[in-house]
Amino acid sequence: MKYFTTFILLIAFFGCKQEKETMNTAQTFYVGTYTKKDSKGIYKYGLSKAGKLSKIGLQATIVNPTFLVKSNDKKSLFVIGETDKNGVGFIRSFKIEKDSLTQISKEKTGGAGPCFVGINKDNYIVTANYRAGTVGLLKTDTNGKLSKLLDVQQHFGKGTTERQKAPHAHSAWFHPAKKEVISIDLGTNEIWFSKIENDKFTFTAQQKLAMPIGSGPRHLTFHPNKKWMYVLNELGNTVSLVKENNGKYFVESTITTLPADFTEFSKSADIHITKDGKFLYASNRGHQSIAIFEVNKENGSLKTIGYENVRGDHPRNFSLSPNEDFLIVANQNTDNIISFKRDEKTGNLTFVDEIKAPMPVCILF
Repeated sequence: MKYFTTFILLIAFFGCKQEKETMNTAQTFYVGTYTKKDSKGIYKYGLSKAGKLSKIGLQATIVNPTFLVKSNDKKSLFVIGETDKNGVGFIRSFKIEKDSLTQISKEKTGGAGPCFVGINKDNYIVTANYRAGTVGLLKTDTNGKLSKLLDVQQHFGKGTTERQKAPHAHSAWFHPAKKEVISIDLGTNEIWFSKIENDKFTFTAQQKLAMPIGSGPRHLTFHPNKKWMYVLNELGNTVSLVKENNGKYFVESTITTLPADFTEFSKSADIHITKDGKFLYASNRGHQSIAIFEVNKENGSLKTIGYENVRGDHPRNFSLSPNEDFLIVANQNTDNIISFKRDEKTGNLTFVDEIKAPMPVCILF
């Protein structure tokens, strides 16, 4: 009877411990990194219901996995390696397993220095190749296996600054309401518009849209109404509201991501809007902050609410948690990840926790 009681107590202890660990790590996310120092590749971290961070561990060894995206069924992970191997970049697909990632396939991205990957509901995949100034097109099957490179969209032209002497495709997005690919080129200072026909890119009637001179567009986010998009301009440290009228895109307004009295060097990195369309956030590398904006529900214009210090250097990427009660920031140069509690009524951020991470540059829930 004594041994039986002890056995029951042990089961209860480990059961409670497991339940507690599950409750503490309510959500998990992947972290893409630069492997220039201590990093080995892709890591997994946990986020508790209270916003506390925990390290789960290395999931896959890969060089410079700086941008990640999941398949539509969440069973596969697509990863670009920000490398230049004789003018060639690569994308890999991995099977998502409980404690690791298992590589499924590896294909070319269509150019050197891939820095972004996106996927649509039809399982088309686009890659932005910064050094080459190209956008690659691939497809994946339902098992996560990548096709060979289907097509490459080569950009041409230049901007007006030192970093704009040649095309530099920085990201590519699928329009949420129509069959259109929107590619952002920091080098040409333009947004490029195309569609996919027979596994090939074809430019639309409005091939491209010029952004404010020297602004250097980098990323974008779509308003939940699927009509407006907000383009983050890295070099200009601004956000531009882009709208469409009679099939033609135009820049309606542009707002700074920095305080008026800030005069030091800074460059914007990432941008996200909340699902309710009320608040928009952008990261500043130099000012070391997240800029907080309130979105006007009538016309989409932005009003600056404030700035939250990221408690680190070079906030390359950040992400809202799935239910948007937390905002997680990857500080590249200080090897740390920060979690903030988000006030859904005011949009403001409150520091919760910090954890070490080797050169983190991408957060993916």
